[in-house]
Amino acid sequence: MGVGVSNWRLAQAVSRLGQLGVVSGTAIDQLFVRRLADGDVGGHMRRGLDAFPIPEMARRIWQEYFVPGGKASGMPYPTAPMHQRVEPRRLVELCIVSNFVEVFLAREGHWNPVGINFLEKVQLPHLASIYGAMLAGVSYVLMGAGIPLHIPAVLDAYAAGRPADYKLSVTGAAPDQDTFMHFDPTEYIEGPLPKLERPRFLSIVSSNTLAATMLRRASGHVDGLVIESPTAGGHNAPPRGKLQLNDAGEPIYGERDRVDIAALRELGAPFWLAGGWGSADKLREAIDLGAEGIQVGTAFAFSEESGMRPDLKLRLIAQAREGSGEVFTDPLASPTGFPFKVAQLEDTSSVFHIYQERQRVCDLGYLREPYAQPNGKIGYRCAAEPVANYVAKGGKVEDTAGRKCLCNALMANVGHAQTRKDGRVEPPLITVGDDLNSIVQFLAPGREGYSAADVVASLLSKVTVRHDVAEVPALAATA
Repeated sequence: MGVGVSNWRLAQAVSRLGQLGVVSGTAIDQLFVRRLADGDVGGHMRRGLDAFPIPEMARRIWQEYFVPGGKASGMPYPTAPMHQRVEPRRLVELCIVSNFVEVFLAREGHWNPVGINFLEKVQLPHLASIYGAMLAGVSYVLMGAGIPLHIPAVLDAYAAGRPADYKLSVTGAAPDQDTFMHFDPTEYIEGPLPKLERPRFLSIVSSNTLAATMLRRASGHVDGLVIESPTAGGHNAPPRGKLQLNDAGEPIYGERDRVDIAALRELGAPFWLAGGWGSADKLREAIDLGAEGIQVGTAFAFSEESGMRPDLKLRLIAQAREGSGEVFTDPLASPTGFPFKVAQLEDTSSVFHIYQERQRVCDLGYLREPYAQPNGKIGYRCAAEPVANYVAKGGKVEDTAGRKCLCNALMANVGHAQTRKDGRVEPPLITVGDDLNSIVQFLAPGREGYSAADVVASLLSKVTVRHDVAEVPALAATA
């Protein structure tokens, strides 16, 4: 569910229980910087840095971003440079280190698998991020929000000790324009390259067509599929065909958007079901349908171990207890053009006047669109940046309407909101699945919250846990 909600604490808690805990790799470099700027509360980032196999690289990151005792209240966070096709070395190192630390901490103290989730649309950090996660021994890489055909070859290359390439999607690029990104581990690793195990790759898809495409056209082996319905939180795949909206202004999904499970089974790949499957009965149903299990987001997003700000968590749990929680599938909020699910909550950008009052700024840039400039170079634009800037880069003014800065909002969701020069603080914007109100099933009488262990115990209560669950988990927990 965005940036840092499925953090190392949550992933570790789930993996310790024999299921697949998955950390979010989205914007983990900027989140790492903000943790260090807050003084590394608990010393966990330092512990991860001490385990990093290239001490000098870890030392450079620590010296640049760590603030003893934490930055002063009201002072802005430092920001790392925005990503681009040709990255400065310091940014590549930050990506490697931050992904390593998150996976290392999630794996600490147990031997069960841990996964990492990336968005295919956030392409620019992929190569360095995946290498850092593999250095830490990540067992699974999950990727959706696009068609990640090129990722298996990247995993194969790193496991073989070779450099990797990744073709960047660039709007308006000429057929002969070089849009490849390149990462050579020998340029960053001191001494012999470590032997890395290839993680299993799970592609997150929304249709039978995409499932078949990934299995037939991917650049290497796809180890399984996560089939995500439109009820899942975060980005949703757009409806197939012409976009139609209901009376509330949400995209209408129809029969063409339903997955044919019988046809899916015929593809022969292991699969998990996601989006509205977060209950014991639905897990039992999924297994009966031939799935290995389910991927669960919303339930874990509100667990005690998740990275969501505690006050936001408690307010939404209170709404769920009353049955009043509302989730709006916003067709405009995301700069990517994908529908984006938003919990309706006061004091967040889900409230129109708060969205309107926020000054547009793009200083993190993960959802920027690479585009071909007339001079043959690659530029970057975001439909949520200042309108004049976007239009000057060739964007259409109508594409800016209703767009929200998800990068800054999702940082605010996990307690690392940026403070602007005028003292304004970036507002949060919570994304959850349509089944928000169903999280009450995990609340014991008299309790305001619940743990990841409570969720796992409840979900597994009607199935027999397999002996090889550590290899093929029934639950993939990603929030």
